[in-house]
Parts: sequence; C-alpha cells; structure tokens
Amino acid sequence: MVAKQKILIVDDDVNIAELISLYLTKECFDTMMVHDGEEAITAFDTFQPNLILLDLMLPGIDGYQVCREIRAKSSVPIIMLSAKGEIFDKVLGLELGADDYVIKPFDSKELVARVKAVLRRYQVVKPVVENHDIKLVEYPGLIINQTNYSVVYNGATIDMPPKELELLYFLASSPNQVFTREQLLDHIWGYEYIGDTRTVDVHIKRLREKIKDHDSWSLSTVWGIGYKFEVK
Repeated sequence: MVAKQKILIVDDDVNIAELISLYLTKECFDTMMVHDGEEAITAFDTFQPNLILLDLMLPGIDGYQVCREIRAKSSVPIIMLSAKGEIFDKVLGLELGADDYVIKPFDSKELVARVKAVLRRYQVVKPVVENHDIKLVEYPGLIINQTNYSVVYNGATIDMPPKELELLYFLASSPNQVFTREQLLDHIWGYEYIGDTRTVDVHIKRLREKIKDHDSWSLSTVWGIGYKFEVK
C-alpha cells in the first residue's frame, strides 16, 4: 500500500486550516494543522511533511522566519499563503525559498491543484536504466540530473528546490542560447503559475549564490533580454 503524502498546514485561522485540511483529505492526503510559527517548526521535525502550506501572518514567529528556519535544513516544498498581494511580498517569499505563493482568498480547488503540481515537480523520479532516458547535463565541476533531481557542484551535492534545478537544467541543456524571462517563466512555471518575470530573477539570484561561475562556463545575464548558460 502506498503511503499517503503528508501536508503540514500552518495557519492561525482555525476555520481556514480546517477547510484546507478537508479538501486535501478528500484528495487522499494526510494533513496536520498548527496555528503558530513555533508549532510549525516543531511539527516539521515530528510530522516530516512532504509539503508545507505556510501562512505568512502568524502569531509569534511569522511565516517568513519559519520559511528561513526550515530552508536552513530542508528543501521540502513550501507554498506560502497570504492576504498580501504586493509584488514585494511575493518576491520576498520566493527569495526565502518558497516554491509557490497563493493569495487569499483563494479557490480551494486551485489550491489543491497547486499542491499537486508542486509535489509532481518535487517528486524524485526513480533512476532509468537506459541512459538515453536520463535527463542529465555535465560540465567541468557541474552535474545536473533532472531524472533524480540532484546537482553535484565541485564534487559536493547541492541542496536545491525543484524550480531552481529545473531552471538550471533548462538553461544548461541549451548552452549559449539566450532565453527571455517570459520564455523561462512559461517553460519552468507554465500555466499553473501566475506571476511576473521578477520570479525568474529571484531564482537566478539564488542559483548564483549556490553555484559560482567556472572558467569554462557561467550563468550569464543578457542585459535587456534574459539569461543564458554560457560555455566559453
């Protein structure tokens, strides 16, 4: 029997948390609800969720700080929930490591769809025996494997959320080809994500913090257009 995927719901509004839990339970997810930041951090260690739905406005430790603390030790997918719809708040959430950002009030069916979409992207695919089926690109000091969602940089495995890895793989698999922000947003996030092109900039920034340019390749900005994986 396949184990149910576990969703940690963090929201100080009990009614909203229970409504989310009801919809996710109907979709055969196992849920746990907590209502403040400290509880969320404790529950993360004990419940070990496959995904976290994290409200930003929490008593005590807010959602941003909870995200920081969890990201310091795990790449588990996080979807932020907030009544704040300003671009600044979205970008800050993504910079801290969130995989998606949903504005309240939201449609419950859409939220469930987003949960499923993020989990699909995050799910580690079992290795394929036939080499031509493995999505892997390799450069000096860098191996990006989208089949098992791993990145090895200078001999060390780099912890990387799914969207960052997919963006890096997409660019590296088409060396020296320039992609606009709109093209990257459409290819990596697709119709399931409604956002602006600054989302791409945020993820590129996070990639550059983890992977520095090599003598033979670099993650380059093409000013006024977008980005490319430049092979020298």
